[in-house]
Amino acid sequence: MSLGDAQIKVITYGTFDLLHAGHIKLLERARELGDYLIVGVTTDQYDETRGKLNVRDNVMTRIENVRATGLADEIIIEDYQGQKINDIQQHSAEIFAIGSDWLGKFDYLNDFCKVVYLERTAGVSSTQLRAETLGIARLGVVGNGKATSRFIPEALKVSGLECESVFDPNPLTARDRLENGGVYRHFSDYQAFLTNVDAVYIASPHEFHFDQVKQALESGVHVLSEKPMTLNKRETAYLYELAAQRGKVLLEAIPTAFCPGFIRLVALTRSGVIGTVKCVDATYTRLTESPARELTSPFGGSVTELASTPLLAVSKILDAVPQKSTIDTYMAPDGGVDEFSRINLRFEHAISSVTVGLGVKSEGHLTITGTRGSIYVPAPWWNTTDIYIRFEDPSQNQHYNFPFAGDGLRYAIAEFVSMMQNKRLSTYKMRAVDSVFISGIIEEFRLQKV
Repeated sequence: MSLGDAQIKVITYGTFDLLHAGHIKLLERARELGDYLIVGVTTDQYDETRGKLNVRDNVMTRIENVRATGLADEIIIEDYQGQKINDIQQHSAEIFAIGSDWLGKFDYLNDFCKVVYLERTAGVSSTQLRAETLGIARLGVVGNGKATSRFIPEALKVSGLECESVFDPNPLTARDRLENGGVYRHFSDYQAFLTNVDAVYIASPHEFHFDQVKQALESGVHVLSEKPMTLNKRETAYLYELAAQRGKVLLEAIPTAFCPGFIRLVALTRSGVIGTVKCVDATYTRLTESPARELTSPFGGSVTELASTPLLAVSKILDAVPQKSTIDTYMAPDGGVDEFSRINLRFEHAISSVTVGLGVKSEGHLTITGTRGSIYVPAPWWNTTDIYIRFEDPSQNQHYNFPFAGDGLRYAIAEFVSMMQNKRLSTYKMRAVDSVFISGIIEEFRLQKV
């Protein structure tokens, strides 16, 4: 296909995880378009940043598998967004080829070369191979609120789940969920719903969590529950005990707990890099307009809605039971929910302060005070991307940066899938003790309001 002595260079990209016949056919079709084929293989880190969280083979294995096909004249590594434009120009590629499932997504590259979308081999995919080796869990979604709207697109970023069912007693809202979310079965009977799924994501109002989680576990279904797990520590502890007895995964979906940056933050702090931790201060506020469920008594308010995330940071970093707690609250003038609250906790060797608010805006940062230095995580700290470690001598200061994909929920979903597939009933990222701690503080607050 060469014109004179000139070579027509073709470039294509992919993860090429669990290399299969479909990948090989795609490479063959790409190669037929020219004389020289350049194949870009994504790095593990780049896969994470673009939301592919369950890649089985590491990048070196994937590169070797592509090389073994004998179809690539040159293999390069794709490591960042926007790299394709630079690669096309650097390698003088005339044709960019990609699978037809990306139809239209790379039309912008027509300014640099010809874009060709190649038909994929039907019935062959990495997702299919994962299903054969690890299984695909049938997932049901409970609830119709904001959390559910976030969950379904995030779940699509994680292989190992098939979102096919929704439970909602209200047929009208269920129909909206079916039309907009891609799920296709509606149940108004909860027990019937549970018999048709392997796992559930519970995003119903707080007051329904305990009964719905309990019934799911008793029916032999794995559970990913929105925060807070329950509104008192006894119920939360009971649910984890029940999950262990039934051999099922129970996980609280606080996205921050599973994000790369936050996991590293906890490890750095617990390693003693700033000495002994003496104080943890975390703030989380959100602007909310009425009418909204979170602004409605008796289960709404800043503590039940928002405190789970900053309390998680306290639990993970201090890993202790508080000796004393006090909570200062500003209640809505009409006698409704708490709009702004500050939770002060005293531990044996440290203190902490958690500030939460609805309908108000404060600088949402996290600070950790130690005997040798401090750690500062800027707003929004719960989407942990940057960590600043500061010392008395500024020349020793350190800065870390981490990826954060989507709204973070996909990290929780990926951990949930991994636990089911590998039959792990617990994870250090979000422990039962963390959930119990959070529920206990929320319970104290609610008792104080009575």
